[in-house]
Amino acid sequence: MTSLPRTPTFRLEGRRALVTGGGRGIGAACAAALADAGAHVVVSARSEGEIAAVAAAIREQGGSAEALALDVGDAAGVRATLAGQPSFDILVNNAGTNRPKPFTQVTEDDYDAVLDLNLKAAFFVAQAVADGMVNAGRGGSLIHMSSQMGHVGGPTRTLYCASKWGLEGLNKAMALDLAPHGIRSNTLCPTFIETPLTKPFFENKDFLASVLAKIKLGRLGRVEDLMGAVVFLASDASALMTGTSMMIDGGWTAD
Repeated sequence: MTSLPRTPTFRLEGRRALVTGGGRGIGAACAAALADAGAHVVVSARSEGEIAAVAAAIREQGGSAEALALDVGDAAGVRATLAGQPSFDILVNNAGTNRPKPFTQVTEDDYDAVLDLNLKAAFFVAQAVADGMVNAGRGGSLIHMSSQMGHVGGPTRTLYCASKWGLEGLNKAMALDLAPHGIRSNTLCPTFIETPLTKPFFENKDFLASVLAKIKLGRLGRVEDLMGAVVFLASDASALMTGTSMMIDGGWTAD
C-alpha cells in the first residue's frame, strides 16, 4: 500500500493564546476561533467588562478562556503583567486604532495615538510574549493583525498606512531574530472588515461604494473571514511559515 503524508493538525490543545484587543470585533472573533481549535485563550484589553463577556461566552460554548485587563500602551505594565503569567504559545497582536484625516489636517496627537498603539504597542507586546516563549523553549507563533493598507496607500489614511507598513517591516525582521528559537512571526492583512470600529465609516455611502469598487469579490470582509486564517497560522499546519503576510483582501486592487 502506498504511504501517504498526513495533514498537519490544526488543533491547538495544550496551547495558551493571548489575544489583545479581544473585547469585540476582530479580536473577539480570533479568541473564539482559537478556543474552538482547543487553545486556552487569554482575552485582553482595557475594557474589563467586554473581555469578561467574551471569555464567558467562550466558556459557555465549551471552550477555555479567561479575561486579562491589559493596557498595551503601557509597555512596562505589559511586561510586568505578562511576567506573572505562564508563557504563551500563541499571540494575536490585534489591538489597534485609526483616525482617518487628510494628510494636511493630521495633528501630532493623531500621530501619537495611531502610531503608539498600532506600532509601538505591537512591538513591545510581541517582545514581552516572545521573551516568555524563548525562556519556555517550546517555540510559538506570533500573529500580527496588519492590513492591506500595509501594502498599498489610501486617501485620508497616512497614519494608518504608516503604522501598518511599519508593522509589515517589523514582522519580517522579527521573524529573523526569533527563528532560531522556533518562534514564527506572520501578519494577517485584511481588507475593510465590518466591525464596531469601522461601522461608522460605512454609513458614508460614497465611501462604502469606493471601498466595494476595489474589492473584486464584491463585498466587505466579515470577522469570520479571518478566523480560519488565525487558526492556520497558530497551528502546526503553518509550521514553515514565518516573516510572511497573508492577504485576506477579496482581490483588492490599488488601480
